[in-house]
Amino acid sequence: MEPIPAFVPEPQPEPLPPLRRLGIHASDYAWAVSNIWDGARRPHPPERFRRGHLAPVILVPGVFESWTMMRLIAERLNRAGHPVHILPELRRNTAPVETGAGLVERCLRDNDLNGTVIVAHSKGGLIAKQVLLGEEQGRVARVIAIATPFAGSSLARWMPTRVLRSLQPNDPGIRALVARTEADARIVSIHPPFDPHIPDGSRLDGAENVPTAESGHFRILGSPEVLDAIERLADPGPANGS
Repeated sequence: MEPIPAFVPEPQPEPLPPLRRLGIHASDYAWAVSNIWDGARRPHPPERFRRGHLAPVILVPGVFESWTMMRLIAERLNRAGHPVHILPELRRNTAPVETGAGLVERCLRDNDLNGTVIVAHSKGGLIAKQVLLGEEQGRVARVIAIATPFAGSSLARWMPTRVLRSLQPNDPGIRALVARTEADARIVSIHPPFDPHIPDGSRLDGAENVPTAESGHFRILGSPEVLDAIERLADPGPANGS
């Protein structure tokens, strides 16, 4: 009998120097503020987003975000041929994960969407995973989650609002989602090497994990590397390996 090979832990990235981390924080917030301003000037999605011949896409932004934070993703996928669906009733995504999942499920039913790709950012990825565990899961081909705190964020416990504190690792909702692993194989987790909001990372065991070269929580939504990956992964065919 051949000997069982020894377990080799996955290499971890070297900690970034404090000044480098500070620079990522600053550029991340600068990108977010710029896109929040742009979203305030252009809050409505163009009618052409509803048209396309490829798999339908539903965008689910993160907490305190509107869909406009993901505008570059929407534009890229729509140009490629995907109809893109927005959830205006999600507002700033401050409702519980289950409520957000219900809105996604209603969008799937009302528009009779099948083979759908959900593209989600941060808390939006938790909502998307909840959809994969619900009654409309058969309408979803894949979830592409970007910088999602699947196991929570250790920083959330220090946040001033209940909405953000609900994302801490010990929150019952987070723990319940962590325990439900049956949907993880249908998730693609795009995760940066350093995320100012998720210090423990957003890699998800059992999912297809796609690391990025660029760090950040918000600015990676506009990274050419990430946009290329999302367009490739939005093909509802088999996942491309973990």
